[in-house]
Amino acid sequence: MAEIETTVAEGVLEFTLNRPAKKNALTQSMYLALLDGFSRAEADESVGAVLITGEGGVFSAGNDIGDFISAVQKGQGLAAADFVRKLATFSKPLVAAVDGLAVGVGCTLLLHCDLVYATAGARFLLPFVDLGLPPEAASSLLLPRRVGMARASAWLLLAEPFDAPEAKEAGLVNAVIAADELVGFAREKARKLGAKPRAALMESRRLLRGDASEISARMEEEFQSFLRALHEPQTQAAFAAFLAKSK
Repeated sequence: MAEIETTVAEGVLEFTLNRPAKKNALTQSMYLALLDGFSRAEADESVGAVLITGEGGVFSAGNDIGDFISAVQKGQGLAAADFVRKLATFSKPLVAAVDGLAVGVGCTLLLHCDLVYATAGARFLLPFVDLGLPPEAASSLLLPRRVGMARASAWLLLAEPFDAPEAKEAGLVNAVIAADELVGFAREKARKLGAKPRAALMESRRLLRGDASEISARMEEEFQSFLRALHEPQTQAAFAAFLAKSK
């Protein structure tokens, strides 16, 4: 089975993160598959919306740290950075169905989704500071706008987990849905978006999201800070501790 399953039906391109044994942690190859899928969605006039789900009762545990470190050491281009850049410029509506863990980029990508649905068992975490890293995916800009500065500071600086009811109350999640109904519910909402007048839908989304260049600029600022942080002893120690724990 592919680690990113992609299907197209009834105007919706659907991604399923399918690496449940690793809590759907994202690797370079998975990011590349997502990027390819986003390009397909942009080029396919029949696609009106994109839905992202996770297999195995987990949305995503974020970056696969071991795979990420390997890519950095090999001097490879970071597909993770290209993926978040695409989130800033992608023009069609995004819907997410979140069950279980949504950690790191598994959480920050939700800031680029137009509709987010979660189960009561969903758990969210932004662990960047604890890993010696700054935020990413323009979360330092978008999260305070979405949930307020006080809540964003607690989530990003304290790096404490929060649950679906808190995420809904804060405005990160649209609704909390029963686990056995989640994907079907989110899929139906994505289909409704895809069936609407395309030009009006996309222009409304553009106006709602605001200046894409501002979002992209913040992503690049975060990315440069991220690259500098990778060389800090505390960051390297945090990564080493994480890898030792995962083994």
